[in-house]
Amino acid sequence: MTETILTVVGARPQFIKAAPVSRALAGCVREVLVHTGQHYDAMMSDVFFRELELCPPDYHLGAGSDSHGRMTGRMLIALDEVLERERPDLVLVYGDTNSTLAAALAAAKMRIPVAHVEAGLRGFNRAMPEEINRIVTDHVASLLLCPTERAVRLLAAEGIMAGVHLTGDVMYDAVRAMADVARQTSDVHARLGIRPGGYDLTTVHRPANTDNPANLTAIMDALGRLGQPVIFPVHPRTRKALAALGGAVWLPANVRPVEPLGYFDMLALEQGAARIFTDSGGVQKEAYFFAVPCVTLREETEWTETVAAGWNTITGADRRRIVAAAALPRPAGTPPPVFGDGRAAERIAALLKGFTT
Repeated sequence: MTETILTVVGARPQFIKAAPVSRALAGCVREVLVHTGQHYDAMMSDVFFRELELCPPDYHLGAGSDSHGRMTGRMLIALDEVLERERPDLVLVYGDTNSTLAAALAAAKMRIPVAHVEAGLRGFNRAMPEEINRIVTDHVASLLLCPTERAVRLLAAEGIMAGVHLTGDVMYDAVRAMADVARQTSDVHARLGIRPGGYDLTTVHRPANTDNPANLTAIMDALGRLGQPVIFPVHPRTRKALAALGGAVWLPANVRPVEPLGYFDMLALEQGAARIFTDSGGVQKEAYFFAVPCVTLREETEWTETVAAGWNTITGADRRRIVAAAALPRPAGTPPPVFGDGRAAERIAALLKGFTT
């Protein structure tokens, strides 16, 4: 039976996913929380720990920002030392970031079992670093905790069937728990002088968009044609890219850049948006949970269920396709419940606690 779990997180989506699982594990096993420091900006890290009531990390590795190889290498070195010291029964990782990959590799090389939350996701674009991280992590994991039936099928297609469990999506758990709290406590609409339904929301942070001036220019130009305010929480990477293009003054008049937002403010903005434009996997799902039409500024998505249901349109950074997607009618009805029943964390905790090698 599992006695000590070492959980590794490093980025905003992972803090969100870890919160319900950590609560479900509390009092049953010893959890050691490691923050790699991949997201180091206070508004993308500290505020999430506070709002989600996550315990402060036991270790902070201070990885910071760098190339994928150097960042992952620093994490591997630091995690090796932590694993030597703690000797956990299981290492728990989330999603598809460099933190996920580094923790999975470090654990596997020390013959410590790995549990992967959000196993089985595939976008089938290996030019995207996250795709490599997902594939490698799944192939070294002992417990593969899948959010959807499609994820289970995709693992089976790769020959992975042992240790695979359909649990539902822990981000859905978090949204169900926090949506009302966010709506009641956030004053973001008043601060920004906007009303629910009277604005669109965008997030852009993927290197394929931020590091490509043509793509970033096309996206902003398309957003400038939408005819209503577009609220734009600016990721630190995107801020640098915008500065290289002339800074905020270069943006269309209706695109309103704001600093990165905490979880409650972001949930409140998502719930009130007329439409969401994003290259984030997590924001695509949150849009779906809130029944807000989404336009994905990538050429593929790992969350194809949202596209099949009609609530997500893939456009890439193509100006014409973005504008056309913005004009599509709102889908009828409500999104089908493909992400579970909001009890994924309970299932995951039970599997983690009962795991034996």
